[in-house]
Amino acid sequence: MKKGNKAVAIPVIKKSLNQRIKNDFKKNWQLYLLLVPGILSLILFKFGPLFGMTIAFENFSAYKGILGSDLVGLKWFVKIFHDPYMLKLLKNTIILAVLSLVIVFPIPVIFALFLNEIKRKAVRSFVQSLSFMPYFISSAVMVSILFTMLSPTNGVVNNLIKFLGGTAIHFQASPVWFRPMYVFLQVWQTFGYSAVIYIAAMTAIDPALYEAAEVDGANRWVKMFQITLPSISTSVITMFIISVGNIFTVDLDRILLMYNTSVYSTADVIQTYVYRIAFESSGFPNYSYGTAVNLLKSILAFVLVMLTNKAANKYAETRLF
Repeated sequence: MKKGNKAVAIPVIKKSLNQRIKNDFKKNWQLYLLLVPGILSLILFKFGPLFGMTIAFENFSAYKGILGSDLVGLKWFVKIFHDPYMLKLLKNTIILAVLSLVIVFPIPVIFALFLNEIKRKAVRSFVQSLSFMPYFISSAVMVSILFTMLSPTNGVVNNLIKFLGGTAIHFQASPVWFRPMYVFLQVWQTFGYSAVIYIAAMTAIDPALYEAAEVDGANRWVKMFQITLPSISTSVITMFIISVGNIFTVDLDRILLMYNTSVYSTADVIQTYVYRIAFESSGFPNYSYGTAVNLLKSILAFVLVMLTNKAANKYAETRLF
């Protein structure tokens, strides 16, 4: 009898679930319709290209195509570990990434903390909008502005150096100055946009906490470090985990725009190397080797994200997986 009851109950549950799905679709069909472009974009530009990673295990030929090319197993991955130039690329990539974590990452947090202390709403909105605008300027324009300011002939910076009795510096051709310029551009273009996340988190803080702290005699600095910062720590750690995931990813467009042979020693990173061997090869482009390098980079980044996420669990109730 019990078995009979179960046999009857299962179809009833399935029927009820299907009916609820149909009712929900009829009620919210406009919302589901809005999802279609996003889902199509995800399939075409995120999941679809994953099939192309198979060329990392092939001797890919554009003539034969992915399905017709010969499989070579781990040949290209073995070549990576025997490529003496790979250590140089890895070093340059990691240095730029670490500079981004150490310098670029904290600035939006600090900016958001100080912006939150501005009491006049009009001033706060103006400053926030002003800091946000560079994000919408293309990398080409930003690099052009920077190079104009640093021009060795009539740039503002070099004019000031010469006025103080120094010698003009050719920043664009100096390997030493490439990393500071890259980091400066990244801060200038992204800090206002990144701060929005922390500002949004601050709006959720209970004002009663600040009122109670004022009654206890706390000043602005105490409230900032004892209330505001701990309250947004979850958002900070989440963004840090995401930043670590991008540790092997640099802004390729910005580097290519600042790129020249005189700065290869510090500017050449994994992405520019992949770009050169895949699109600027003097002979036939080696798509398979470029894909293998990029795939290995992605795997390393994934491992770093998992390790950082595990470490973050010790300090906050935040995890991505």
